[in-house]
Amino acid sequence: MTTVSAPVQATRNLRPSWEEPHTKAGQTGKGAVLLVTVALVIVPLWMVVITSFSTQGSVNRAGGMVLVPHGLTVEAYHQIFTNQLIIHSLIVSLAITVIGTVLSMVTTVLCAYGLSRSGSYGHRTILMVLVVTMFFSGGLIPTFLVVSALGGYDNYWSLVLPSAVSVFNILVMRGFFAGTAQELIDAASIDGAGDWRTLWSVVLPTSRAVTAVIALFYAVGYWNTFFNALLYLPDNNKWPLQMVIYTYTLQGSALPGTGVTNTGQYFGTQQIAPLAIQMAVVTLTLVPILLIYPSVQRHFTKGMLLGAIKG
Repeated sequence: MTTVSAPVQATRNLRPSWEEPHTKAGQTGKGAVLLVTVALVIVPLWMVVITSFSTQGSVNRAGGMVLVPHGLTVEAYHQIFTNQLIIHSLIVSLAITVIGTVLSMVTTVLCAYGLSRSGSYGHRTILMVLVVTMFFSGGLIPTFLVVSALGGYDNYWSLVLPSAVSVFNILVMRGFFAGTAQELIDAASIDGAGDWRTLWSVVLPTSRAVTAVIALFYAVGYWNTFFNALLYLPDNNKWPLQMVIYTYTLQGSALPGTGVTNTGQYFGTQQIAPLAIQMAVVTLTLVPILLIYPSVQRHFTKGMLLGAIKG
């Protein structure tokens, strides 16, 4: 056993000729770079969350964003969760994200599967037309005129349909579907499965990685959308959450219903800063992504690389 495993272990320890051996300086440098990168991500997020729990006095002491917590309070969250505009915009964002993601995934999967089958009618022509749209578009004004002429102005569907399909995502899924083992598809055909059954029972179950990644891409895109709302929704009662953040946080407008002025407002003995409410709204938008991302993160590398390589 020892004589067999030793050569195997020695073989495993061999490094490629082009790869330099590890050094203490190199390992230390890599660790330092990783620590700095993690800090650049974690520290701003920490400051946003801590500021959302801070009072006006803490914000004044820190001169803005709070790094070290002092005098924590949840009044900022109480204000936004009792604000009808925030609650309604949150519901709008969730509905747009769910409906838009489902619509986009159905369209993308069907289009990608059709283009991945070499015998499908006109698949080359359709593929070329789709690729052209990646490089040439009508522009902002023609798009606005088309959506408005179709009745999308001041309607929720204008937040979904204009961005319902991404050609890049279609190409990624097409490459993945095209790499599905032909033996599996032939076996399904012999068993009497049609295209719909083959897609549902054979192709999709073997493509969970890329499907999860593309679904996350669509969901994040819909959740973060505000530009379409800026163009097509003049009524602030229909705004999604990101549009409320854009108006209140970036432009500095007062958030209706909070009663918080530029100098803050007292709740009992605590003074709530407008910055705390702004950061509380920002934190609220981060929570869904932070909850969903860990469950999909393990599919990122596999989904994107296989979809690109197999194409």
